[in-house]
Amino acid sequence: MERELMEQKCESHIKIANDVVGKIAAIAALEVEGVSAMGSNITSEILGKVGVKNLMKNVKVEIINSEVNLELSVTVDYGMNIPGLSQQVQAKVKQAVESMTSLKVNDVNVRIAGINFNQEV
Repeated sequence: MERELMEQKCESHIKIANDVVGKIAAIAALEVEGVSAMGSNITSEILGKVGVKNLMKNVKVEIINSEVNLELSVTVDYGMNIPGLSQQVQAKVKQAVESMTSLKVNDVNVRIAGINFNQEV
């Protein structure tokens, strides 16, 4: 009986902010070769001129009962296979979020917002 009371007292809950999950997802997406930026080139240029460096503008996070749905907007390098690259982003983001937060990722939707033509081909 005493042990049962101790276990109940030690029970705690951890709540992870949507911004934290979003940052993990954005960083994981940027680690995929062929993803040059979060969001579109125009968005990145405007934010750069205003001095705002915010990855979260391009990531939508929804957490319901320890399950996550994500939507990311990315810019890809010219010449990349977009369907293959999108699958790599989905897998990388899912793995990173699940391993770092212990939340279950249901959906990772990738929106191609732009193409980077500035790289050397």
